[in-house]
Amino acid sequence: MVQAPPWLPAPEQVVIPLAVLLSLVLVWRLDRPRGRWGRRLRSRFLLGVPWGTLLTVVGVLGVYLFVQQGAAHWRDPVRLPFSSWSYLYPTGVLVAPFAHAGPGHLIGNLTTTLAVAPLAEYFFGHFPDERGANPFARWRSNPWVRAFVAFPLCVFAVGLATSLFSWGPIVGFSGAAFAFAGFALVRYPLLTVIAVSAQGVIRTVYRAMRDPVITGSASPSFGEPWWFGIAVQGHALGLFLGILLGVALLYRRRERPGALRLWTGAVVLGTSMTLWALWWYRGESTYVLYRGAGVVFVVAIAALTAAAASADRRPFLGDVTRRQVGLVALLLPLAVMAGVAIPVNLTAVQDGTAPGDGRAIEVRGYNVTYAEGVQNRKVSAVDASLFGESTNVTTSGVIVVNGDREIWTQSVSKGRLAFSGRARVRVGGVGWSDTVRVVRRGWSLQNGPTAYQVWLNGPESDEWVHTFASEPATAGPTIANKSVAVAPVDGQFRLEVRRDNETLAGAPLPEAGENATLAGVRFEREGRKLFAAVDGTRVQVAVRESYD
Repeated sequence: MVQAPPWLPAPEQVVIPLAVLLSLVLVWRLDRPRGRWGRRLRSRFLLGVPWGTLLTVVGVLGVYLFVQQGAAHWRDPVRLPFSSWSYLYPTGVLVAPFAHAGPGHLIGNLTTTLAVAPLAEYFFGHFPDERGANPFARWRSNPWVRAFVAFPLCVFAVGLATSLFSWGPIVGFSGAAFAFAGFALVRYPLLTVIAVSAQGVIRTVYRAMRDPVITGSASPSFGEPWWFGIAVQGHALGLFLGILLGVALLYRRRERPGALRLWTGAVVLGTSMTLWALWWYRGESTYVLYRGAGVVFVVAIAALTAAAASADRRPFLGDVTRRQVGLVALLLPLAVMAGVAIPVNLTAVQDGTAPGDGRAIEVRGYNVTYAEGVQNRKVSAVDASLFGESTNVTTSGVIVVNGDREIWTQSVSKGRLAFSGRARVRVGGVGWSDTVRVVRRGWSLQNGPTAYQVWLNGPESDEWVHTFASEPATAGPTIANKSVAVAPVDGQFRLEVRRDNETLAGAPLPEAGENATLAGVRFEREGRKLFAAVDGTRVQVAVRESYD
């Protein structure tokens, strides 16, 4: 059978753009715009193209490919040094709003930008608002300046603001993407909702072009709740910034949208963009979603937006106009967010050493270790309690600490490592990166817990460093009135026979195909399984952990 060259596109990759093109031609023929579409675009865009949006997409993609080394490691970019850990680490604050945690994160934000930013840029406009005005009379009205300088600079400023005033570390362009949506919302509420829906279309077409045919089957998986990790406060901050800027522009242009259309668009937009997903930690691997409060939050934002954007110049109280009240109402939540963010983001990692009692791998200022039940020094940096929840949070898993960069984070959770058995942690900075590998091995006791140990391997090293051992685990079944336990000791697993909390005998766990007798109990190792036998009674007492 003749195979096509690997560089040749799949038939679907040719048919998809062709189908889209033919569909657009058909719509054009049916609508017969006679140049109306082009004139409408050229009335707001230089040469009819949203240049600022395209420059923004190229810039964000460039950060991922070159600053985060995504060109060489597409699925595993350098993320840790490019998060906004603290004001005391300016590099992270500057890069974080344009960096991303992975390709899915990047594609999600870029498709949202491609869907919504052109509408925001259309509202911004490349040409003066006054009819008959010469666009080249002043540099501020010059369409080339507005398209290639002013709009991208505004995007950068908004992105930087989302980094400066988010509560704790963030990474990603989503704050700016929400700002695009908020800015466009106040002028084109229903079109903005349609644009956000179009993001799903863009993402689906992209995935269809990348993988035209995929095959799936049932398989186990591990994952936190889908809403865990959503930077709701950062999203809300971006949305409020966009709404504030949009309302200010409406006031300047003396435009007044309909309140009902605006409220409807804001409710649908906030709901579809999961702005209602308010969550917090509860323990090491449990998280709480306040969905009811989130819906109220979205409706409140919609009401505030409608009231502020549709306000007129009539007096509200004395010499204070309704528009002034509207601006203050929008500035108030931003001021509250900034008031909370500044002390939070001024916190520093007081102790740059790795937590826990185990050994750590040190890589150019980074300390990587595994620990359980340790206080999350970043979340707990500001001690606060509200509605029964607290910032005093403990964590377990692979911990990365860098005092110089104000980094303290759980890079891999205990549960994820238990599921996969191995993990990679990429550390680095501008122009460099290294990888620390993590491995877990353990034995699950029948009707009992698991005894396990964790090892670390640094870059350019063949040595595996033992860093953590769990407590001994005891099997549920007893045999001859004796219990069986597996104890992790110095990188090995030791088999013990106990009675009444007293260890009767112990020895290293037999290798596959071998057996051992301890305190009258014969242990037989068959592959991954361990059996115990006494007087013809034989039961399985343990099995070696398997991973996915």
